[in-house]
Amino acid sequence: MTQSLKTQQWATPASQELITRIASQVDGKSPSDVQSWIEELAQENHRLHDIEGINLNPATNVLNPRAEKLLASGMGSRASLGHPGDKYETGLGAIEQIEIITQELACEVFGATYAEFRVPSGAIANLYAFMANTEPGQTIIAPPATIGGHVTHHKGGSAGLYRLNTVSAPVDESGYTIDIDALRKLAHEIKPAMITVGGSLNLFHHPIAKVREIADEVGAKVLFDAAHLCGMIAGKVWPQPLVEGAHLMTFSTYKSLGGPAGGLIVTNDDAIAQKLDAIAYPGLTANFDAAKTAALGVTLQDWKAVGPAYAQMMVKTSQALAQNLQNRGVNIYAADKGFTTSHQFAILAAPYGGGQTAARRMAEAGLLACGIGLPIAPVEGDLNGLRIGTPEIVRLGMKVEHMDQLADFIARSLDVSVDSLSVKSEVTQWRKQFSGVHYTVDLPNYEALSVLGTLPRLKPSLLFQVAQPITNT
Repeated sequence: MTQSLKTQQWATPASQELITRIASQVDGKSPSDVQSWIEELAQENHRLHDIEGINLNPATNVLNPRAEKLLASGMGSRASLGHPGDKYETGLGAIEQIEIITQELACEVFGATYAEFRVPSGAIANLYAFMANTEPGQTIIAPPATIGGHVTHHKGGSAGLYRLNTVSAPVDESGYTIDIDALRKLAHEIKPAMITVGGSLNLFHHPIAKVREIADEVGAKVLFDAAHLCGMIAGKVWPQPLVEGAHLMTFSTYKSLGGPAGGLIVTNDDAIAQKLDAIAYPGLTANFDAAKTAALGVTLQDWKAVGPAYAQMMVKTSQALAQNLQNRGVNIYAADKGFTTSHQFAILAAPYGGGQTAARRMAEAGLLACGIGLPIAPVEGDLNGLRIGTPEIVRLGMKVEHMDQLADFIARSLDVSVDSLSVKSEVTQWRKQFSGVHYTVDLPNYEALSVLGTLPRLKPSLLFQVAQPITNT
């Protein structure tokens, strides 16, 4: 067997081994065998995430089947250059309407007057924000990794690639956020072009209004990165950043929002909106996935219909799960402050060898999570926190009363004296009671499907075959 793909010598040894092994197998298979292989791998992923395992990673979620169906509707390859009503190509009347509907819904849900939807990811959304508000060589202030600051705000991400100089914001450890007094002093010293707020872990409210005061004092813009908090904001259980003073808000659309993979930017600033529009077209995006736009529109309509109930349940289950874990001797960060006010919390990972080490142990038991940085003593060679989130489990139908059992599974999976495979069998069996996708416009239908005992997740086509008679009834 030969290999055309050159192994990335800069990758870790584990990555190099996997790339070499899989790439070398491709050439020896027939086209039909490769096609079947890919399809089998997709089914394996479905089994791991949707049948056997429980996803506690707040960076993922499940789609409304109606939205998922639209991703395969054939619109994704249709070029759609320009503004609705003035497209370069013809035959786009339906897609133009979808664009407008999705933008309108985004503005309604997030309290904005402009929404840039042609963004392929949250990381690219941040790049757009930097390009619209800063110049290469300027300085920005951004949260460090110890309070969940994302790489896109720093040298290794889009900020650095755009040649911005990032200075880490001072940390308020007790609130897991930015230290306002120290920020004011720092901002007046370095005169940043932008101050960013938000990150990959958000436990308590951020002082956005005070950040805006400081930004105005030094002539900076305020960017709120809501990649993880967008569901909390859409569900009205978290303060609206644009109302509190953020000039613009960026986020990915597939995490707590539960939409398709992609990004979104919202703002109430006309000048910023015009710059973002020019960056998107004719600048960097040009053509985009219209099917993804349609799926996002369906997702946003779900938030209009039942968003507050979904967001409230995410918070309640997050707090309950944290408390039940604490009761079992699993130490939770910020326990003295009630653990969290969002859909996320963090386990102190040092007793388990670090966050990533703990996550790999949990994965053996069918419980999927990941590490995170905390403003406490580091763990050499690993992260010092383990991040847990509830977006997906709530959308599958889990409630507060289920958190005691889930905490038992997590605590046992972290215990090195316990057989992780035995825990996995219990997890898989217990998971069978949670089916369908809850908190959608069609919520009663999916509740009915759950009662009927359907598979944990049906293919959209099959789901509609079952749901339609219920709808008609």
